[in-house]
Amino acid sequence: METKALISFSDLLARPRPAADARASYGPLPLQFGELWLPKSPGPHPVVVVIHGGCWRADLPGLELMDYISADLREAGIAVWNIEYRRIGHEGGGYPGTFQDTARAVDHLRSLAPIFHLDLARVVTVGHSAGGHLAVWVAGRSGLPASNRLRGKRPLKIRAVVSLAGIVDLAGYRETGPDACGGPSTIDAITGAADRAGQDVFADTSPMAMAPIGVPQALVSGDLDPIVPKRFGHAYGEHAAGLGDAVTIYDMPQAGHFELIDPTSQAWPTIRAQIQASLD
Repeated sequence: METKALISFSDLLARPRPAADARASYGPLPLQFGELWLPKSPGPHPVVVVIHGGCWRADLPGLELMDYISADLREAGIAVWNIEYRRIGHEGGGYPGTFQDTARAVDHLRSLAPIFHLDLARVVTVGHSAGGHLAVWVAGRSGLPASNRLRGKRPLKIRAVVSLAGIVDLAGYRETGPDACGGPSTIDAITGAADRAGQDVFADTSPMAMAPIGVPQALVSGDLDPIVPKRFGHAYGEHAAGLGDAVTIYDMPQAGHFELIDPTSQAWPTIRAQIQASLD
């Protein structure tokens, strides 16, 4: 069987992009905002918090990467909160700002819910690549000590997580991952390694170190992914399941990295079905 060429983020972004229904700020800084994609039905709507990837880096695309699946989920009757956040290279980005922004954006759903008719009993986080890491992290941060600066005061309860090629083991990716995200220096920046000498910098930043997180998780990987090979999802999933988490692992044949956020790909119907099942 002939293998179809894998798409890049440039291929994805070259397509016409649908538009969100509203934009809202979750903080005072320019990058502390998200976009809402709202079904036509009156609601209350289940909510998917969508978290883009891009290696946590400011020099790569942001939330626009997730517009395509956001539109698809909207058509399926699901409200989407597609969030932006400060990244490595932005003032305050990396550690701790990237984590604090993600937490703050999720918790801001409490303010948005009465305005946009959102059902906070049915909130699922869906992230891609670096965003898959953040999607699992934000669902598990309630297990961090109350004094931890990343946790937030009152973490919103997350029903489930769908991680699409998520970098869910920061230590493992630093040690043996491809250099696609910039190598160890990127992991050091997102964990704050330079300023936390003598500390376990993964304890509050890496899902592998935080497991079990107590939230059902679906870990989706592309068989042909050169950026986050499926072995990382498998290793984390087996570790988390061994500690008691409910984990489902999906390997998508003939899929690379960006096929997982392409609603025209063969992988997407399976992913969308998993998201819908997580909300039921």
